[in-house]
Amino acid sequence: MTELISIPLKKPSDVDVIKPLTNIIKSTYNSATNQKDYTEQISEFSKLRSNALWRAFEKYESSLEVIYSYYDQLCALEGKIPAHELQIPFKWKDAFDRTIFGGKLSLTISTLAYEKLCVLFNIAALQSSVAASQSLESDEGLKLAAKLFQQAAGIFNYLKGNVMLAIQQEPTPDMSPDTLSALSALMIAQAQEIFVHKAIHDTMKDVVIAKLASQTEEYYAEALKLFQKEIFRSFWDKEWIPLITGKQSGYRAMAELYQASICKSKSAIGEEICRLEYAVDLFKAAQQRSNKPNLFQEYATKAERRLTVIKKDNDFIYHERIPDIKSLEPIGKANIAKFLTMSQPMSSNFKDLFEDLLPVAVHHALSSYEIRRNELVNTEISKLREMTQVLNTVLASLNLPAAIEDTSGTEVPQSLLDKASYVRQAGGIKALETAMNDLPDLLQRNKDILDEAEKMLREERESDDQLREQFKERWTRIPSSKLTEQLTSNAKKYRIIIDNAISADKTVREKFETHREGMEILSLDESELASAIPSGSAVQESGVVIQLRKLMEDVETLKAERDVIESELKSPTVDMKSTFLAALAKDGAIDEPNLSVEQIGKIYGPLTTQVRDSSARQEKLIAEIQSSHAAFTREQSGSGSSREAVLCKLAAAYDAFKELKNNLQEGAKFYNDLTQVSTLTSVLLKYMISENLTEKNFCFSCWSFSKIRFPTFALLAKPRKKN
Repeated sequence: MTELISIPLKKPSDVDVIKPLTNIIKSTYNSATNQKDYTEQISEFSKLRSNALWRAFEKYESSLEVIYSYYDQLCALEGKIPAHELQIPFKWKDAFDRTIFGGKLSLTISTLAYEKLCVLFNIAALQSSVAASQSLESDEGLKLAAKLFQQAAGIFNYLKGNVMLAIQQEPTPDMSPDTLSALSALMIAQAQEIFVHKAIHDTMKDVVIAKLASQTEEYYAEALKLFQKEIFRSFWDKEWIPLITGKQSGYRAMAELYQASICKSKSAIGEEICRLEYAVDLFKAAQQRSNKPNLFQEYATKAERRLTVIKKDNDFIYHERIPDIKSLEPIGKANIAKFLTMSQPMSSNFKDLFEDLLPVAVHHALSSYEIRRNELVNTEISKLREMTQVLNTVLASLNLPAAIEDTSGTEVPQSLLDKASYVRQAGGIKALETAMNDLPDLLQRNKDILDEAEKMLREERESDDQLREQFKERWTRIPSSKLTEQLTSNAKKYRIIIDNAISADKTVREKFETHREGMEILSLDESELASAIPSGSAVQESGVVIQLRKLMEDVETLKAERDVIESELKSPTVDMKSTFLAALAKDGAIDEPNLSVEQIGKIYGPLTTQVRDSSARQEKLIAEIQSSHAAFTREQSGSGSSREAVLCKLAAAYDAFKELKNNLQEGAKFYNDLTQVSTLTSVLLKYMISENLTEKNFCFSCWSFSKIRFPTFALLAKPRKKN
């Protein structure tokens, strides 16, 4: 009863993966600024493949973790190398090869997808071998066997639907959908069989065991239909079909045996005898069909003994009629075994050997995505800030909310105290002035780097033009303008950025000077602040004042919502790297515009809607504020105009302080980031010009001896960005 079938493994062939991987990484991913050496990782990958594929034939549980690790590494690598660029001839032989003289039913395909599928087949095969070798007398062995058979069933079922899609040609017979269907059905039947053993081991109720055995019989019947297809004649191991046939009969017998025990507990003597007789016949059939005389022998003996005893009792005591087996109610079924899906990663401690390796195409796509994302984010944030500026300007012109807080006419309104406290805690006007005075130095540093880069480009171009003019058509080297095309374009882009930054810095300084006096007052302590504000008439409490206070609360709510929206706009909410990698691996190219627009729409669509809604709410809110303030002005008879003018100026200065503080922080970050980028470009330029100079000297020397076509450094023709 405990004999289980294990699937043979596909036979791999040794293949050199080191040279092809080394070449593809060097030619595709390295650039002048990224010359990382992957020799060690590639060597480890080669060792991992060899260890995983040949250790699998040892058929130990420890071998599973090794082959799991290799499969995980294949999955990780497949997403980084487009299928059409890899030229490693992966050759695998059929697992059920029955040809004479050890012939080869094999298939060779140069794709990681094919290698993955074959490794998956071997994972399922190894799982079946490890499961079949477990002791079914221990709880640990039963649990592991059940898990592995279900996992193997899931893998074979997955392969059935994916092999043809992945390889786009006729597979070896072991990988055909019909074969994989049969293997999947066998694995699920054996998994269900293990659950019968587990139920017996745990002394579960007879009704549970009967239902489990009944379902096992059905699973083996389904497997038998698939295994007996005409296309599989002489394909399987000669003992498999007889064993599957025997197990179908045997588990029907097991179900009848345990159902008979239920009849005994109900004193249904006639039905008990009927089921035991049927079970005895089925056990004999199982042994005959499987050609294994000891198959189910323990349970066959048990059934015979019970049948002898109960028949004797019925003859002398009960005299119950024995019904026909066909008239009895069918035994229920309990389906426990399932197709277990593969976990990702499969190994417990997977670490990608090439975790920092990304295709250049992905870098370009990510860069383009970031440009699109930043354009949208900056546009929406600008809208939010402009709306808030308009709102603050309106409030400042109306001296709100200070005007309705001025209940004494002499004390500083609480809202103004809060604003002054914020300014002082931020360092006051001195901190703002210091930050603003630092900008020219940051700007000059970037200008110096760019000036040097433009000078090097100009000198390189002039040198090349001079040699081209001197040697005419004999100077066949790629023109300098072509070699430095990307760098020249970058330099022009950085020049525009710096010119725009200079203009922005001028705007910042003008706004600072406009509100200098107000910011100086806000930087004072509370007593000095109170002295700087003229006295005026106290505000009279009224319905319109209450209404204005409510509207000011609405203003604060609107601003708080905008802070949240801006924060969400700035937060990186999606990792496009995996999306671009998947597209590259599948199609060999990345449709960046569509992928980016789709993702940006999903992520930022709701936020842009909130920005539009916020704008509409502000228009309505401003109209209500202006209307209520007009009533407030009439009510207060326009008294305290000088005090109100100062309060308005301070409110506007506070808004300017916050805006300038943010602008200066962003400006400093912008200049520092630009320094890193421009420095990197300068390093690349120096390297490339050095290489170009070496090439020109070499070409000049060669030309002095003979008329030859000069070599070019193709690697430098299109400098790649740093990974």
